[in-house]
Amino acid sequence: MASNPLAPPWLREPDDANALVPGLWSRTVHRDEGAIVVGGVPVAELAERFGTPLYVVDEAEARERAVEVRSAFQRAFAEVGSAARVYYAGKAFLSIEIARWMTEAGLNIDVCSGGELAVALAAGVPAERLGFHGNNKSAAEIDRAVAAGVGALIIDSLQEIDRIAEAAARHGVVQRVRLRVNSGVHAHTHAFLATAHEDQKFGIALADAADAVARIRAHAGLAFLGLHCHIGSQIFGADGFAESAARLLAVHKELLAGGDVPELNLGGGFGIAYTAADDPAPIETLARSIAETVAAGCEDLDIPFPAVAFEPGRSIIGTAGLTLYTVGTTKDVTVSAQDDGETAVRRYVSVDGGMSDNARPALYGADYSARIAGRASAAAPALVRVAGKHCESGDIVVDAEYLPGDVAPGDLLAVPATGAYCWSLASNYNYLGRPPVVAVRDGEARVIVRGETEADLLARDAAYENGSTPR
Repeated sequence: MASNPLAPPWLREPDDANALVPGLWSRTVHRDEGAIVVGGVPVAELAERFGTPLYVVDEAEARERAVEVRSAFQRAFAEVGSAARVYYAGKAFLSIEIARWMTEAGLNIDVCSGGELAVALAAGVPAERLGFHGNNKSAAEIDRAVAAGVGALIIDSLQEIDRIAEAAARHGVVQRVRLRVNSGVHAHTHAFLATAHEDQKFGIALADAADAVARIRAHAGLAFLGLHCHIGSQIFGADGFAESAARLLAVHKELLAGGDVPELNLGGGFGIAYTAADDPAPIETLARSIAETVAAGCEDLDIPFPAVAFEPGRSIIGTAGLTLYTVGTTKDVTVSAQDDGETAVRRYVSVDGGMSDNARPALYGADYSARIAGRASAAAPALVRVAGKHCESGDIVVDAEYLPGDVAPGDLLAVPATGAYCWSLASNYNYLGRPPVVAVRDGEARVIVRGETEADLLARDAAYENGSTPR
């Protein structure tokens, strides 16, 4: 049977619409008697116990992936005679349990707000293992971070130099800092663009770094660690990192004339597969390539090899998560497929969540995959668009996918690779409560973040008292 002409070019009609595409799902996910099992727990059991929509995190996958990423970078840089530090980017998904998993796996944690700092500290993460980002850190956030003993504050503007120095003086400490710079390298997926300038809210121009570092070093209460740069997100290859590292190392050499520069932080942004069309390089390959590039750059410039830091988030937690939904309605829509008037059918499959639990498709057109989770089906594949229940035409969870043609109300639907930036970006749009987060491991399931009820939402409304609205 020919593929539906409404399907995007990258989406191929599968021979089996039940098959779980390798690389999209956590490694414990499989089908047992047709139904998906994750972490040893059948999804039907999870839906019955906790309801849907439901965020599910495979704890073993998250922990193992954290160790694998850390080990890949440490091993690659040890082979070229240096060291690597890995920070988990908390913005991808941070909770007390997740913070504990990451630190137990040997990672530091990167936070970028007072709230994320509070979560990390509540998890018992030693403050010296934290890095604090943000382009507009408040005076209160800076003061709290310095008082807590945060390992590094990342300076994002010239004003922050004096603000952090003042906080360090108040608390009688020397605060370690990095300086975020813009290398002029923009990377996304498999492509990158190198320019001479940046137009973004983060960091300062690389050409201004020397003057900024001189200002930092003029403060006795600040200790300069090195430069920091972040070139993009969902990056599949190492070329962008290589170009950015080369530009930073040239400035790094200039800064050595004024004192020690023990570190170079190349940020994160390593990608994962969301669809069968995605093909990110293995993290081991990326780590080795970046290490060899930095080593060669240091040799060419005849400078000491700094410790190199990274801040992965999505590449650790992304595939550890999946989201469960229940199908509510289906409808077939006939659409003009070509200019000659030929038509084709797209099936809309509406689920009980949507842009409130996964904003990425609506925000920037992110693609996802899906599978019927509670059963297997022998029905022929049909092109579907998985839609949310919100009052927005752009409320799409999966823009294009092939599911068995008998997908019906009541079916459980699983969307893989939702561990990163789904819970973090969740909202209460249309007054939907944010779903709970359940961790699964070795056949056991437990809530690690409670879901919100209507009572929770109403409790925030100042006009609501004792279940009634006063007048």
